[in-house]
Amino acid sequence: MKKIWIIGASSGIGFELLKLWLKQDYLIIASSTSIESNPKALELLEENRTKLTLVNIDVTCENSISKAFSENEDFLNSVNTFFYNAGVYEISNSHNIQINDYEKMINVNYLGFVRILSNALPYLRKDNYTKRVVVNGSLASFFGLPNAGAYGASKAALLSFAQSMQPELIKQNIQLQIINHGFVKTRLTAKNQFSMPQVMDSKIAAIIINKKVASPYTFEIKFPFILSNFLQLLSLLPYKLSLAITKKMLN
Repeated sequence: MKKIWIIGASSGIGFELLKLWLKQDYLIIASSTSIESNPKALELLEENRTKLTLVNIDVTCENSISKAFSENEDFLNSVNTFFYNAGVYEISNSHNIQINDYEKMINVNYLGFVRILSNALPYLRKDNYTKRVVVNGSLASFFGLPNAGAYGASKAALLSFAQSMQPELIKQNIQLQIINHGFVKTRLTAKNQFSMPQVMDSKIAAIIINKKVASPYTFEIKFPFILSNFLQLLSLLPYKLSLAITKKMLN
C-alpha cells in the first residue's frame, strides 16, 4: 500500500490533495504547524482513522522535525512519497521591504524543505525501492516579478536546490520532483490586489497535481500552459525586453 507523508496539509492545495489521496486508500501522515487541532483535519481523521495520522511539524525548527520523525519510524521505514507543500507569502516591493517577511519566506519555502529532506534521506535510502520526493514550487521562480521579490527569491532558491540535488538522488533511486504552478485561489493569494492571470481553484490544481505525480516520472511539473510558457520565455529574453515587460506590469 502506498504511504505518503504530506507537509503543509491544513488548507489549500495540500488539504485538497489529502482528501484525494484518502479516497485512493493511501496511508497518510498529514502535517502542518498545528494540524492536530485543525477542525477540518480532525473531521477527516474521524472519517479515516485507519488511513490517516495527524502530526504537528514546524518546518522552521529542527527539533520539531526530528521529534516527529523519531515518533513515526515505523511509517518512515516503508514510506513511498514525501510531499512538501509548506509555504508562506507576503507582498513585497520597494515601498515595503520588511526583512522579517524575507526571512520567513526563505525559512519556510526553501530552508524548510532542506530540513525535511535532510531528515528524510536516511529512511529513503534504506532499501532499493524507488521513492519519490515532491516539492511544491512556483512559476514565480522563473523570473523576478513586481511585488514578489521575497516570494520569488525563496522559490527560485528552492528550484535551484532541487536542480542541484536531482542528479545525486536519482542515482539513489530517489525521484526528486518539483511542481511549478501559477496562481491558485488560497488564503495566500487572497492577499493579492491585482488581477491574477489563469487563476484556478485549489481543487482543480490538486486534481492536476495528483494526476501528474501518478504519471511516469519527470523532474518538473508545470501549469497552466500559457502562463508557464510566457514566464519561461521571459527568462530567455534579453533584459532590455524582459524588464520592459515587467515594468508594464506595474501600470
